[in-house]
Amino acid sequence: MKNLILIRHAKSSWDTPMADKDRPLTKRGINDAHLVSSQAENYLPKSYIVWSSTAQRAKNTAFIFAENLSIPIDTIVFKDELYTFDEKALEEAIKSCNNQFDNLILFGHNDAITNFVNIFGNRAIENVPTAGFVSLSFQENDWKDIRRGKIEKVLFPSELKKHDPPLTGKQVY
Repeated sequence: MKNLILIRHAKSSWDTPMADKDRPLTKRGINDAHLVSSQAENYLPKSYIVWSSTAQRAKNTAFIFAENLSIPIDTIVFKDELYTFDEKALEEAIKSCNNQFDNLILFGHNDAITNFVNIFGNRAIENVPTAGFVSLSFQENDWKDIRRGKIEKVLFPSELKKHDPPLTGKQVY
């Protein structure tokens, strides 16, 4: 059995002219990443590997999750091939995961994440928002063989905000 957690990078800034890959998170993005990561712990497997796109916004989102979930930053693997908006390229990267790992957490980009979830998940999700978390499980024992999986958990900032969670002390104003 393989388990995949896809996390779309948090909201990034378009305010300054810079290369797309270098765009930082906005204050809202930072807050949303803290909010979702503070709720994610109960939905993580006991052991996992973490991959992230090399884009600054994905790396910063991964760092926030790492901080809140006690993931050692030096264990995050940054991969250029995850800086993709294409679900076929994302699928190829995921299917290249070593089978010694049953659980993969991946920080990436849309449209790749939403399209991947809709191809491999068991229900349609119109859009995985920024800082969105989607956990999928697959019955296959080989990453290369994953097909239709089951969406186990979805955490989206807008849904979490509706419940007015208590402040974690990590919000940025």
